[in-house]
Order: sequence, then C-alpha cells, then structure tokens
Amino acid sequence: MESTWLLGAACVVMVMTASVSGCNRGHYESEIDKLCLAKFHFDMGSVDRGLWCSWPDTSEIYEGLTNCTYQVALRMDCFWPDQIVDRFFVEIHGKYFHDCAPTGRLIHDPSAKVLAPFIGVPVLVTLLVTALVVWRSKHTEGVL
Repeated sequence: MESTWLLGAACVVMVMTASVSGCNRGHYESEIDKLCLAKFHFDMGSVDRGLWCSWPDTSEIYEGLTNCTYQVALRMDCFWPDQIVDRFFVEIHGKYFHDCAPTGRLIHDPSAKVLAPFIGVPVLVTLLVTALVVWRSKHTEGVL
C-alpha cells in the first residue's frame, strides 16, 4: 500500500516538474534530428538497401532510434511519445520502409510447390466437369 502511494507521488512530481520546466519543442525536435536521425542514417547506410524490409537486419537499428528519441525526450523534460516523435517516425517510414509489407517480411512470390496445387486442382476440376457434361449430354436415355 505504501509503495503504491510512493509510486503515485513520484508520478505527480515528475508531471509537475515537466510542466514547470517545460519542453522547448523546437530544441527538442532539432536534437532528435541531430542526434538520432544522423545515427540512424549512418546505420541504415551500412545495410544493403535490399535488406531494409528485413526485420532481423534492421530491428536493432530501429530499436536504437526509438531508444534515442526516448532518451532525448527524457533529458529535455518532454513527453514521449508526442506529435514530434510521431511525425519523425512517419518521415522515417516514408523514406526507408515505404515499400515494405505490413508484416515486416520481404515480399516474394510463393514457391512452385505452393502454386502448383492452386493452379492444377481448378484446371483438373474444370476439365472433369466439362467431360462429365459432354458425356451426360450424349447419354440422355433413361432420364425423366
């Protein structure tokens, strides 16, 4: 019970401190660009462009960028995430990840083992039904 009260008091003090000291949003945005974006550009430059959509190859860089924006916000008494960070990540995604699938996997055609049944079965069924209709139309005796 006492620890809950202390945690609540600590949150109130943090919110009051942030609102008293304020966040210089212009400086905050420029620091994110200067510190985080520059490192992200450098790190992504070391990854082959064809691997930008590969989460295993870019997750560490992306997590570093996320952590950087959080650390800058923390040091400057700014809320995180906020509109500046949201806009920042939208720009990052627009430049680096706009061609990626929503699941984060590389887009590619399925293998022939997967495609063959999806192509072959409908073709065979179509031929079978056509042959059955032709055969049935030639043998109409005994049908009421």
